[in-house]
Amino acid sequence: MKLRPRLAVVLALVLSVSAVVGVRTSAPSMASDGRYSAEIRRTEFGIPHVSAKDYGGLGFGYGYAFAQDNLCVLASWAVTLRGERSRYFGAKAMSDDSTRPVRNLVSDVYYKSVAESGVVPRLLAQPAPLGPSADLRRMVDGYVAGYNRYLAETGVANLPDPTCRGKAWVTPITATDIWNNILDTDRMSGITQLKDVLVGGGENGGDGPAAPVTRSAPGSNGWALGKDATRAGDGMLLADPHFPWNGIRRFYQVQLTIPGVLDVSGASLYGTPVVEIGHTAGVAWTHTVSHAQRFTLYRLQLVPGDPTSYLVDGRAEPMGRQEIEVVQQDGSLFRDVLYTSRYGPVLAAARSDEVAYAIADVNAANLRAADEWLAMGRARNLTQLRAAQDTYQGLPFIYTLATDASGTVYFSDASLVPHVTDAQAGRCAKPSPDPSLDALVLDGSTSRCLWGKDPDAVVPGVFGPASQPKLIRTDYVANSNNSLWLANPAAPLTGYPRIWGHTGTELEPRPRVSLDMIAQRLAGADGLGAPGFTLETLQATSRSKRNHTFEIMRADVRKMCRAHHEMTASGGEHVDVREACKVLAAWDGHATLDGRGAILWREFHGRLGRPTKVGEPPVSWWRVPFDPAHPLTTPSGLKRDDPAVWRALADTVLFFQAGHIPLTLTPGQAQHYSSIPLPGCTEAEGCFDRVRTGGPLGPDGRYPDVNTGSTFMMAVEITPDGPRARTVLTYSLSANPLSPHHADQTLLFSRGQWVTERFSDAEIKADPRLRVTTVRG
Repeated sequence: MKLRPRLAVVLALVLSVSAVVGVRTSAPSMASDGRYSAEIRRTEFGIPHVSAKDYGGLGFGYGYAFAQDNLCVLASWAVTLRGERSRYFGAKAMSDDSTRPVRNLVSDVYYKSVAESGVVPRLLAQPAPLGPSADLRRMVDGYVAGYNRYLAETGVANLPDPTCRGKAWVTPITATDIWNNILDTDRMSGITQLKDVLVGGGENGGDGPAAPVTRSAPGSNGWALGKDATRAGDGMLLADPHFPWNGIRRFYQVQLTIPGVLDVSGASLYGTPVVEIGHTAGVAWTHTVSHAQRFTLYRLQLVPGDPTSYLVDGRAEPMGRQEIEVVQQDGSLFRDVLYTSRYGPVLAAARSDEVAYAIADVNAANLRAADEWLAMGRARNLTQLRAAQDTYQGLPFIYTLATDASGTVYFSDASLVPHVTDAQAGRCAKPSPDPSLDALVLDGSTSRCLWGKDPDAVVPGVFGPASQPKLIRTDYVANSNNSLWLANPAAPLTGYPRIWGHTGTELEPRPRVSLDMIAQRLAGADGLGAPGFTLETLQATSRSKRNHTFEIMRADVRKMCRAHHEMTASGGEHVDVREACKVLAAWDGHATLDGRGAILWREFHGRLGRPTKVGEPPVSWWRVPFDPAHPLTTPSGLKRDDPAVWRALADTVLFFQAGHIPLTLTPGQAQHYSSIPLPGCTEAEGCFDRVRTGGPLGPDGRYPDVNTGSTFMMAVEITPDGPRARTVLTYSLSANPLSPHHADQTLLFSRGQWVTERFSDAEIKADPRLRVTTVRG
């Protein structure tokens, strides 16, 4: 059954919290004179170090500093969260969602529904941990006040960023905007990715097909190295999150300090006032995207003759109903009716007279992640970090990798996962309405298929801490968005329900090269000196730009080239490939700025496996197939005698010839960001710190700008004397094209350089470029 969008269907959040009459709010934390107060110290590259005496002041300073650099991005996102994009930008324009943009009208209907569902007020009315803690509430209130103070001081007409200077849609933000952003971030791998399927994906909210949907979220690399893997016996960590380079999902680098209470350095997603990836004096952590499912679909058996009721245990239940109004650019109102079920929102797509589908999202009512990160930022060791995770149980879609000064390393999937055992999945599974939804479909006509319960879970329907996969070692744990089973190949994690992710399955090239990089460093076989990691060799290893698919296939490519000088293209042309073969033979397999052959390989690799006719399945090009007994070395090789492989190379050469593009085209010539040349290669090629561009190689030999890839890179060693860290924020601190910090760190990233982090008070004061600002409000 293909998805069939319909306009009058979708959403009001299903909550596991009880309805309340009013909303309890907390008074913001201020200085003794009734005002917020914070100090912002900016070191090289504009990096802010914010300190205050209390959480309200700390939030105030952070919000002020962030607004100085990135006010326009958050101002636009506030319009999105309020469901007002159609009013300011037009209903048919695309939204500013950097992970899955949709038409503004679709976006507005969705976010209006979220707001009118009351999910955030109900959560704010709950005590911690279900609702936010008093400390987090004060942080959010202060953050809002700081942002608004900067806006009031500067004035919309005088904003330094031309992107939003003088625009009518730039207004003060509210605490509700920030809470809605936190909720939306937590739902990034679930409902937020399904807006068009929920509302209807066409230009007017319901006309035309919805785009295919998969469980998608940005990727990452993460390593935690223990005392058996480091030369000094300390704990070390590499953070390399791969998120969008534009929009609200960018990272902002910051240090947040309340003396004697909190001292954490790292990076936050825009509009969130806590550090999500970072370190304290005693512990460091990072995250990668988990393979576990975040939602299930429920197949609803509709009551005959009543399309707004469905059967559960033989009894009819009416759907919930929302009437949504969206103001359009001409001032007219667009009205929509949305529906929900006991399981969650009802999909606009895949509905018939007999059945409908609802989505149950494990993060539908989750604000706990922000408190969990705030508590992790107070941790001094792994024990305290783990206690923070067990207390709040709010991580939305990510693995955790961490280490401390003891040289112990920790891996876990401490995220929220629907409590569905393999037995229940087998008993309750129903066919999917469309494979592109990539979700487990359960029978909604019986309460036996409701998610289960764990006694140690903070909320019902999820696995509790005792059921979560964990690994504690003294050598290393690593993940590059592969499933959890090979966090360390010496101790595979197996035996968990399939909803956590598959085991024994083929690793993609990026996780394979990640584990190989660690193995070579531990053996001293990578040309970087004696075995074991130092902070310097960790930096060098992570920026080596190895192209793993080329490494795996290099020998077969050479044999193929020696045997065949001429190959037949898809159109029947006979193509001389000798020059291309010479270029590939001379390339060292590293996607550096001057890697002559890196782009030729990317284009050739991208054509491998393409079907010759529309509708045909992809063809495997591996000579040695995957063997579960050898997951780190298979599949391997290239089918060098396969005409389909010859055709891919011939087609690639013809493409270069047609555009008069040199076969020696380098990454530095082909890929850029803000006109700065960038090294690196793609996920599919097996590149560790991968890049993704906004489209294919053009006839001018250039890709559109890089839009995804390594973002906030952090290499840190946790020593008994304190942390030593190197960082680089690949797209720099400010989205303002006129800011001096719009591309200064991008230049470092282009050159393979890092920033020496200033964490201690003495290190910060020693910076000759130090700028200190005290803000009150």
